[in-house]
Amino acid sequence: MIRNTRGSLIRPDALPETASSPVVTPLSPSVVYASDTPDMLDDQYEGHVQGYTYSREGHPNADVVAQHIDRMEGAPHLGIVTASGMAAVSAVLMGLLKAGDHVIGGNRLYGRSLRMMTEDLPRLGIETTLVDAGDAQAVQAAIRPETKLILIEVVSNPTLRVADVSCIAQLSQKAGILLAVDNTFTTPKAFQPYAYGADIVIHSITKLLAGHSDVLLGYASARDATLNDRLRTFAVTAGLTPSAFDCWLAERGMLSFDLRFERAQSNAAALADHLAGLPGVTRVIYPGRADHPDIERSTDLLGENACNMVSFEIAGGRDAANAFTRAAHGISFAPTLGDVGTTLSHPASSSHRALSPEDRAAIEITEGYFRVSVGIEDIDALKSAFTTAAAAAAQSA
Repeated sequence: MIRNTRGSLIRPDALPETASSPVVTPLSPSVVYASDTPDMLDDQYEGHVQGYTYSREGHPNADVVAQHIDRMEGAPHLGIVTASGMAAVSAVLMGLLKAGDHVIGGNRLYGRSLRMMTEDLPRLGIETTLVDAGDAQAVQAAIRPETKLILIEVVSNPTLRVADVSCIAQLSQKAGILLAVDNTFTTPKAFQPYAYGADIVIHSITKLLAGHSDVLLGYASARDATLNDRLRTFAVTAGLTPSAFDCWLAERGMLSFDLRFERAQSNAAALADHLAGLPGVTRVIYPGRADHPDIERSTDLLGENACNMVSFEIAGGRDAANAFTRAAHGISFAPTLGDVGTTLSHPASSSHRALSPEDRAAIEITEGYFRVSVGIEDIDALKSAFTTAAAAAAQSA
């Protein structure tokens, strides 16, 4: 890092000299960084030396987080950390597409991604088509001469269906179309999109990577250096800059990621089996269960890593859903995921509330549909809480 070594009337000349170094990455909240001369500033902007200038253009804490994820994903270039997961999605869609282009998206994407695809992009002259990402033939049928990008999630949010990543990657490569993969649910621990031919990888760091519900960050990287630079340029221009403090917290969270992932995944598998036996629960969706509709694809892509997300449906509609959340003591009813504590969300009233009831029904989201982000608690305590909540919902139905 370049530091100002010239005299100053207000600021100290430099950090204190020390023969030792901090074990924890220092938090660097400075908005600006001083250089010695215009020539030195030129050298930084032209890439001859590494340095920071203005934090909207990059700062040390963001680069530390990016390097962590780059290593996990096998990214060939320094990724871009953004102020949220949706900021990362925006950097990809708006940074790489232009009016007249066409983009294909999975029809079970996260609700805000769907909104951007169906409302914001068309307003900018970018046409979109939504298809079932588990049906490679449907994806192929949607390709047009002006198609420039395909956006999918490995495991969809919140329906937990598994995309046909291998076939879609082959289609995109053959047609010269970029494939962007949102790897938030699966994380690099379970799946590495670059190894399957993806061109772009997206994360909401907010979720399992950071893991403590106290960080709002996203990440995007591209295999091609020129595309990666375009993502960074858009993110800088649009001010998608991440907080240095959030980056500092995220790094701390990521140090325990492997341990949290394994415990949460183990709990999720056990909770899914438990839910399947509870009265009033009509459906359980977990990529590791034999009754999952995409179990063969899930096993092929994820191996034994079915991850920490479980979805289920109860009878009785909204009244039963209200009864369930009221009785789920100790389980936070909150529209988030990836926390160390288990959280429960209701897509019809949160992530997918902008969709019409008919559109929600088309992707099997009903008033009795819940998504669970399973945490690292004692599994017996989790089973007890969900047993009590299911009984209350059944009684209200």
